[in-house]
This record gives sequence, structure tokens and C-alpha cells, in this order.
Amino acid sequence: MQYASWEPSVWDLSTGQGAAPVRGYVWHAKQPRAAVLLTHGLGEYAGRYVDRYSRLIPALVEAGFTVYASDLRGHGQSAGRRAVVDARELVEDHLRARESLRSQPLPVFAFGHSLGGLVTAASAARDPRGLGGVILSSPALLIGEGEPAWLKALAPLLAKVAPAAPATALGTEGLSRLAGEVSAYRADPHIFQGKVPALTAASMLRLSGELWSHYARWTLPTLVVHGTADRLTDVNGSRRFVEAIPAPDKTLHLVEGGYHELLNDESREDVLGWILAWLRERTEGAGSRPTALR
Repeated sequence: MQYASWEPSVWDLSTGQGAAPVRGYVWHAKQPRAAVLLTHGLGEYAGRYVDRYSRLIPALVEAGFTVYASDLRGHGQSAGRRAVVDARELVEDHLRARESLRSQPLPVFAFGHSLGGLVTAASAARDPRGLGGVILSSPALLIGEGEPAWLKALAPLLAKVAPAAPATALGTEGLSRLAGEVSAYRADPHIFQGKVPALTAASMLRLSGELWSHYARWTLPTLVVHGTADRLTDVNGSRRFVEAIPAPDKTLHLVEGGYHELLNDESREDVLGWILAWLRERTEGAGSRPTALR
């Protein structure tokens, strides 16, 4: 599937690096009804949503949604040590990308998966302007629950002195109930396969904790999908988030027994259908909708 290059921001290149730290892409719909800003998860890259991740980008484009995406710092074709990222920097990148999209005429919806879900939620909570709604897929909104206080206190120190040190093993068995999808993930040379680096883990822990006090102001239309058997991100974070936000238009789809990558799991057709239907409904001028918890 063909894409065009997209510059997610006007970067300050005075550092002498000679190139923007983030590589951006756009897939244009022929008759677009809206735009979707897609943010991938830890270790992966934007192009995976074309070829593998239930082919989400082609499905969106076919349905009339122009898709903008970028490889997070330290991922894909973007600059940086592999998967060594400060989540707060990723939020700044997301805000810059959203600012760059204000010059195009389409309504903008933000989609984020896993780490990308945390980044998207943080960006929207900080500044909801210009967004028509948010879709969060297995978002990493609740991190470190049940971990001892001493370990949480140690995390920032380790991140400072050894940011690339392997800190947390996620494993791949919990990605999908489909063995072929797990094998494809493991065989993809463009996916970071190691443990979560210390800086990445510590900054996600800090950001996720800081955000809870901001959700009480959240009014954006919101769709959250999460599997009840997800071992990589805590489904209770999605439950708590949807309960916390006062948005009149909010939907939580819980997939019973679903693993982390719902668009690559047994219920992927249902999940893709929910996402497309939700976007269509909110770009067709429909009236107000009640809260739905499922």
C-alpha cells in the first residue's frame, strides 16, 4: 500500500543532527471524511499496521479515513536508541503532530495502542482542542499496580544512570491467542524484541500516575477496547479510565479472554468492526449518544 511522507512537526535542527527525529507517513483516502492520527505501541512501528496488525490502515483508508502516523523515537525508521524513550517526549511529539494537522481541513481522531494509548491519552488530556475523538486499544494506563514502593522509587534513579538497562520482560506469549501472529511478531526484524529499557519503563510509570488527576476534565468522545486476559497492559486501567472520565460519549468494549493485540487476536474482525463503526457514526453528523459499558 502506497504512502506519502509526512512531516509531523517543524523541528529545531540547530542541534546539528541534520534530520528530524521522527519519520512520518500519510495514507490518503480517495474521498476522505476525516483523518486518523495513529500511534503504535512499544517496540513496533507504523508500517506494521499496513501489513500485519489486522491491516488497520488499509481498512481505515478504504472506509474514507486518511491516516497519519509516525514511528516513535527509537522505533522503526525514526532516530534514537532502540526502544529507549522518555514517554513525556513522546507526548510532546504527539502534540506537535496534532498541531501540524490543523492546517488540513478534515476532523481529526486519535488512535493509540498500548504505549501509544498512554501517549494519546496524555496528549488529549493535556490539550483536547482539534480532536473529534479518541480510540484507545489495550492502553497502558495503569502501570506498576501492586509493585512495591521501593521498586517504584528506584525506577527513576536507574533510568537516569542506565537508561538502556533492561528492566522489564514483557514476553510475546500474551500478544495473541493465534500462534501464527505470535510467530510473525517474533520473526519481524523491525520489532524491538528485548526487555523494556529502564528509561522507558520509569517514564511510563511516572506519566501514567500523573494522568489520573487530569481525567476528570475529559469530555472527548472515546472508544476503548481491551482484552480481559491481557497480560501486557492492565485491563483495570481501561475500566478505571472509562469510569473516571465525564465524557457523555464513551464506550468500553471488553473482549472476554482477549489478549493484548486484539486486532491480531481471535476476535479481530469484531474489534475492527467496532472501530470502523464508531468512526463512521461520529463523522456522519449523528446526534448525542448514551454511555455504553460492555
